[in-house]
Amino acid sequence: MILQGNYFHGQFHSIDKSDHFIKKCPADLSKILWQTGLAPDQTTEIIQSAIDGFNGMKKLSIEKRIELLKRYKEEILKRVDEIALSIALEVGKPLWEAKTEAKAVAGKVDVTIKDSLPRIQDRKIENILPGLNGHEIHKALGPCFVIGPFNFPCHLANGQILSLLLSGNSIIFKPSEKTIYSAQILIECFHAAGFPKGAVNFVVGGPKIATDITKHRAIKGIFFTGSKGVGLKILENTYSDLSKLVALELGGKNSSIIHEDAHIDHTLIQVLTAAYLTTGQRCTSTGNIIVHNKILNEFKDKFENLVKKIHVDHPSEFQSTPFMSTLIDQQASDTFTNYIDKVQNSGAETILPHQAADVGFDGHYLKPSLHVLKKFNASKHHFVGEEVFGPHCTIIGYDDLDEAIEIANFTEFGLAGSVFTQEPKTYKKCLDEVECGIFNLNRSTVGASSRLPFGGIKNSGNYHPAAVSTIDSCVYKVASLETFENTSKLTDLTGLKT
Repeated sequence: MILQGNYFHGQFHSIDKSDHFIKKCPADLSKILWQTGLAPDQTTEIIQSAIDGFNGMKKLSIEKRIELLKRYKEEILKRVDEIALSIALEVGKPLWEAKTEAKAVAGKVDVTIKDSLPRIQDRKIENILPGLNGHEIHKALGPCFVIGPFNFPCHLANGQILSLLLSGNSIIFKPSEKTIYSAQILIECFHAAGFPKGAVNFVVGGPKIATDITKHRAIKGIFFTGSKGVGLKILENTYSDLSKLVALELGGKNSSIIHEDAHIDHTLIQVLTAAYLTTGQRCTSTGNIIVHNKILNEFKDKFENLVKKIHVDHPSEFQSTPFMSTLIDQQASDTFTNYIDKVQNSGAETILPHQAADVGFDGHYLKPSLHVLKKFNASKHHFVGEEVFGPHCTIIGYDDLDEAIEIANFTEFGLAGSVFTQEPKTYKKCLDEVECGIFNLNRSTVGASSRLPFGGIKNSGNYHPAAVSTIDSCVYKVASLETFENTSKLTDLTGLKT
């Protein structure tokens, strides 16, 4: 994988090829995917490129912007297999799942044009006041900064970038340092599509250059997907600049409530998928399975048997298709191990222990782990409210629905949740009282629709949801009153005294 460096003024600018950053494949640590040195300080040039790009983008008609996005989609479709393989090798995501992400990058173009664009159409209100018409006008923010995550290195940032460009902004995209090559392919596709110089910019680097760009007075929008800690740092760096819009998509500790009347066989597959898909490295992964005590033992036994069947293997070099592959790197593995230690020390019952999976490659492979709490104790079981990025979940028993809701809300996060029940009143109560931005009925916490808002409350975000509603944060509104009738009377200065 060849990294081309930073991209600005319509071309790539090479950077030091030393081994300051070495990216090993998480599924085979003997394989180096790419290496790069520290990028030179090109912040000034990158910012100026974005300023120039915005001046060009805001002059383009909406028809022209749509045309450019459709060209971009064509370029993506030419490289879907390449994008998928790069995601699989950089992230450690099974190739079938990586292909789903790659295809979603192209599909997002149509969703953005069809479903997001109408949300920012200018609006005219005739006779809003006597003799006056009113207008609601949407204008682009300006140069914007998109900081992407590692777990969906293309799909999540792509959705933000498309909305920003369609609404007339320019962008600077900084991917995770762990998934630079996958993100670079997107930039190559934007270049091939013929976007104006400076409309799209790309920067390779770590926290320092991200901080420098975030703080720059020319940046008017910051779109971040990642951890709570980094989100707070962005707010610290920008709180005194009221000209900046900051949209944060942060973590989650998500619960599924399994009521006594749930269809167990359906529920088992839904919840298993939500807990272990992407090796648990999704912000919407189910970490707590809150099960009514009347069906707890039956559910636990059946769930354990299914989890034992999960196939773990290399993301792309396999005889049979794995459900799970690896964690992203050693740091993620260490963090996950520390979390499991907390679970063990709390006295939770171990059903499936935390252990490495032997697949014939030296990589960050783990078997799915599972614990049970027959009775939740808020003073003792703090881990129930903590986010974990790894293949683990905890089954927790409950007696009544109020108790289940209390457990679900025992977290600083508020991203996703679900309930499995046949009773509409049960669903309605959970929908009303579980504190989250996404809540599903008889469906898992993962697999959101791009045609609905995606975001959370509490420490999961700051009320700027993504997906279809991303575009709401890409513009600001201007109110205008207009009159063209009898304007001569309005400018008649007769009788005006000095």
